[in-house]
Amino acid sequence: MLALIAGTGALPDELVARLPERPLVCAMEGFEPDHLSVDRAFPLEQLGGFIADLKARGVSGICMAGAVGRPAIDPGRIDAATLPLVPTLQQAILSGDDGALRAVIGIFEDAGLTVHAAHELAPDILPPLGCLTEAQPSEGDLTDADRGAGIVRAMSAADVGQACVISRGQALAIEGIYGTAWMLQSLTRRPDAGGGVLFKAPKPDQDRRADLPAIGPDTATGAVAAGLSGIVIEKGGVIVLERDRVIAECDRLGLFLLVRERAV
Repeated sequence: MLALIAGTGALPDELVARLPERPLVCAMEGFEPDHLSVDRAFPLEQLGGFIADLKARGVSGICMAGAVGRPAIDPGRIDAATLPLVPTLQQAILSGDDGALRAVIGIFEDAGLTVHAAHELAPDILPPLGCLTEAQPSEGDLTDADRGAGIVRAMSAADVGQACVISRGQALAIEGIYGTAWMLQSLTRRPDAGGGVLFKAPKPDQDRRADLPAIGPDTATGAVAAGLSGIVIEKGGVIVLERDRVIAECDRLGLFLLVRERAV
């Protein structure tokens, strides 16, 4: 049996719609999915008890999909099964995103559960290679994308962000803890004539079983508001949520969406 630990956003809904049968839908308290009904909610302080319950129900695999935050741990809520996990959880909360997810994945694996990636269960959730829109990137846009790939690689060393904005070879913004939408919004009053690309890709050494980057319709509108010419994402590394709607929105706004091979 598969358990889906669902967070917020569109990904859990899209994943469940693609699965042959409905998984056991679970959620951490405070980060429940927007639309799916939840079969089992749990506080982080009772993660150990939650894992024991999953195994008692016959769950052998889990998938984590959707956005979650980092809640503070309330010592008074910690159950006996979670007590041995506290040092690992505390370290995870203080780590970067990839470090935190590796720690949580390790906890599930140590308990004998297999951790599946969303795109492993539903491969068509990832877009195909090529330009998916009517608008096409210029040579300058492709050069900016190369520059963006190098910047994301450099960011990965510090476990910070999965996206940046490049224009004419210059980094205008890099993604931090507040995410892509906030980064794009910060550029809506940029002083230059506009142009440039949003580049998004997973960190080169990231564990891709969780927190694979994603874009959606709001990314397209945010990119246009920031004065950009297009969006470039890495093949096999970025999920496009509501893909048909994203492509239609890009076409309406004159934005290109390019899926390129992973930079070497």
